[in-house]
Amino acid sequence: MATQIFVNLPVKDLNKSKAFFEALGYSFNPQFTNEMGGALVIGDNIFYMLLTEDFFKTFTKKELADRDKTISAINCLSAESRERVDEIYDLAIANGASPAQDATDYGWMYGRSFLDLDGHHWEFAYMDPAGPPAE
Repeated sequence: MATQIFVNLPVKDLNKSKAFFEALGYSFNPQFTNEMGGALVIGDNIFYMLLTEDFFKTFTKKELADRDKTISAINCLSAESRERVDEIYDLAIANGASPAQDATDYGWMYGRSFLDLDGHHWEFAYMDPAGPPAE
């Protein structure tokens, strides 16, 4: 069996967060989604568990970070083209996200980033399969 990844993120309003990611074209696994959390399906083995803040707190003894002031991770996902990177970014901004950084363009690698409704940093990147140019 292939390793699966489940990234847990606290959210203030689960329904708004679900609607945001559905607007980007993602779905939720109903088997692992209820009023306390939603299993956001990124790929066959990649899931983000969007958990209400109160439920998230049951998994840790630490305080939740103030996402307006701190960052602990950048969630970077690949896209199949530069155009798809722009499409996802534009959909995110149109659905309430905020820009995080300026676009990065190295020719062979292109990315754009935003902060979701809860201040989590996301980046979508396209990388040319040929990789960086030879030196």
